[in-house]
Amino acid sequence: MTFARRLLTTAATALPLMLSVPMTARAQTHAAADIVITNARIYTATAIRESAHALAILNDRIVFVGTQKDALQWVGPKTVVKHLDGRRVLPGLIDAHLHALDIVDLDFCDLKSEPHTLREISAIARACLDRYQTPAGSRLVIHQWNYTVGNQPDAEYPSLRAALDKASAEHQIELLGNDGHHGAFNSLALASAKNADGKVVGLSKATLNREFAAYRKVVGVDDRGEPNGAVNEDARYLIDVHAMLNSDLAEVAKAPERVAQRLNSVGITGIMDAMASADSLPIYDALQARGQFTMRAVLAQFYDPQRFKRDNGRVDFDAMVAAATAVRTRYAKNELIRADVVKLFADGVLEGNPLAVPPTLPNAASLRPYLQPNFASDKDGTPTVTGYVDTGSPACVQERIDAPKYEDAALAAAFKAEHGFYPTQCTISDGQLQHERVVILEFARRFHAAGFNLHIHAIGDRAVRTAVDAIEAARAANGDATTRDSLAHVQLAHPDDVARIGRNHLFVAFTYAWTYTDTGYDMTVIPFIDKVNGNAYASLHRPDGYYDANAYPVKSVKDAGGILTAGSDAPVDTRDPRPFVNISHALTRRGGGAPALNPKQIISIQEAIDAYSINGARMLGIDKDAGSIEVGKSADFIVLDRDIVKLAAAGKAEDIAKTKVLETWFKGRPVYSAR
Repeated sequence: MTFARRLLTTAATALPLMLSVPMTARAQTHAAADIVITNARIYTATAIRESAHALAILNDRIVFVGTQKDALQWVGPKTVVKHLDGRRVLPGLIDAHLHALDIVDLDFCDLKSEPHTLREISAIARACLDRYQTPAGSRLVIHQWNYTVGNQPDAEYPSLRAALDKASAEHQIELLGNDGHHGAFNSLALASAKNADGKVVGLSKATLNREFAAYRKVVGVDDRGEPNGAVNEDARYLIDVHAMLNSDLAEVAKAPERVAQRLNSVGITGIMDAMASADSLPIYDALQARGQFTMRAVLAQFYDPQRFKRDNGRVDFDAMVAAATAVRTRYAKNELIRADVVKLFADGVLEGNPLAVPPTLPNAASLRPYLQPNFASDKDGTPTVTGYVDTGSPACVQERIDAPKYEDAALAAAFKAEHGFYPTQCTISDGQLQHERVVILEFARRFHAAGFNLHIHAIGDRAVRTAVDAIEAARAANGDATTRDSLAHVQLAHPDDVARIGRNHLFVAFTYAWTYTDTGYDMTVIPFIDKVNGNAYASLHRPDGYYDANAYPVKSVKDAGGILTAGSDAPVDTRDPRPFVNISHALTRRGGGAPALNPKQIISIQEAIDAYSINGARMLGIDKDAGSIEVGKSADFIVLDRDIVKLAAAGKAEDIAKTKVLETWFKGRPVYSAR
C-alpha cells in the first residue's frame, strides 16, 4: 500500500461523522469528489483573502472551496472525507529564491554555521583531515563556515590563513562561506591560483598588484599586503573553479528524493532554484522520471559573464543566450519544470571584517564611500569601534599619492606608528558591481529581447539602483513591461529606488529571517556605513542612521507598488528553508530577544502568507496552477499544527517560528505527513 493510500485510508475512518448527515435533500448535479476536506480554517490567498472551511478535490484539481454545508454536495459513495479538527490550511508554499540541491545533509566536513574561534576552526579542520583520510596534496573543503560570527584571532592564530596553515601544510584547505560569497584558503591553496592563461602563479601581494589587481577589493590582506586567507566572490575562481556552486552534486544524485522530501516537510510545493547550472539538470530530470518530483520548479539559469569573456575581453552574449534558450526549450512542455528565468549578480555582500588587521571593507556596491573604522575587541571578544580614519586628512591624501611605496612593510609600519592606522585604511571605496555597469545593462537587454525574465541579486544600494536601471532599460528597449522581473535580497535601498521598484511593479524576494538586530552581525556592516562609537545597541542603531532607515525596506516596497515574495536562500545560514521563521520575522523584525530592526517595515500576516503563496506563484509564472486555494487550481495545500493567523492577531507572532507542518498535499495527494 502506498504512503498516499495509507494516509487516505486512515482519513476515511472519519467518514461516518459526515455520512450521518442526510444527503438525499441535495441533488448532485456534478461528479462526486475523490476527497473532501472539512472542518478546516482555510486561508485561500485569493484576491479578497476569503476564508473557507472545506474544499473538494477531483483528480488533482480543486473543484470546490467554501462552507462545510455546501461541501456535502461533493460527497459520493467512494469519496474520502477528511476532518481536520479546525486546523489551519494554507496553499502550498512557494520559496522564490533558494538553492535546492544544497539543502540536504551530506557526510562532509561541516561547520553548520556555528561560530568558532580561529583556533577552533583549525582544530576542526585537522580532525576532518583525519576523519576523511584526506591524501596529502589534495583538498579538504569545509562547508557552512560562518564568516560573520566567531572567527576571533589570537596571537598563535592571527588570521584565517594562519589557522588553516596550522591544520596542515600538506593539504589544500578551503572554507566555504555559508552565504555562497565568502571563502578562505590556506597557503598551499592560495599558491595554486591560476592566471587567465591557466598558469599557476599563486595569490600573493605581488600578483594582487599585477594580474590579479582587479580582485583586490575581494581578497583580504594583512598589514604587509599579503593575503590573509579570505578570498571572496569571483576571486575564488582563481583557486577553485567550482567555488560558486557549493553542491556536491554526485552525492545528491545518489538519493535526489531527499531534496523533495525536505522541501515538502516544511510545506514547500514550489521553488525557484536561484542558480541552476547545467550540472544540476540531470538531478531534476531523475526526480521527475521517478515520480518523486512533488513540487513545481522554475530554474533561474546562471551564466556568469566573466566566464564568457573572449580573448578580446568582450562578453559573448550570443553564446550565453543560446545556451539558456536550449535549456528553456528542453523544458518548454514540461508540466512541473520551467527555465524561463536567468540569474545575474549585480554585486556581492555587505559584510566587512572588523577582526582582520587592517579591517576588510564590504564589497557590495554602495552609493557612498564606505567609512574606515578602527576596531579593538572588548572583554567578550566582540569588535568595538575606537574611532575612524579621516580619509580626507593630509596624511591620507599623501598616502594615496605615495601608495606604491607603502608596499614596503617597514614603511607601512612606520606610517602606522605615526598616524595610528594602516596606510591601506586611506583607501576610498564604494565597493564594486559584480560586473561592469555596461555588462549588466547589456545582459538585461539581450536576455529580455530573447524572452527571458530577469532575477538579479542586489545587496548594496548602488547595486539595487543599477539592477533597476538595467530592467527599466531592457523593458524600454523591447517595449515589454509585462516580464516577471525580480530582485533578490535588497539589503539596502535608497528611497528613490524603492519608489522605482514600485513603479515598475518588480517582484522582490526578501529573506525575512535576516531582518533583525544582532550585535555580532551588525558590527560587520553598520560601522562601515554609519559612524559608531563602541558596540552598544544605541550607537549601532541610531534613529538618524542610514542603515536602519533603509535596510530590508519590506513595507516600503509593498506600499510603493512592488510585489513581495519570499526566498529562504537556503542553505545560506542554514540548510533548513524555515518558512515559518521567515514569516515570524516579517511580522516582528526581531530575533533573540533584541529590539526590532526598523519596525516601520513590519508587514501583516496576510501579506507574509501572500508573499509565500500567490505572489511567489505569480513571480514564477505558475499562478494558473498554484499559489492559492481556489476552484480550478492544483490541489496543493498544507496543514499546520497551529493557527498562525490567530497567533498574529493575538500578538504572538514570535510563536509562528515554531510552526510545524502536519501534512503537505501536492496535486491532490499527500506527499508528506508528520504523523
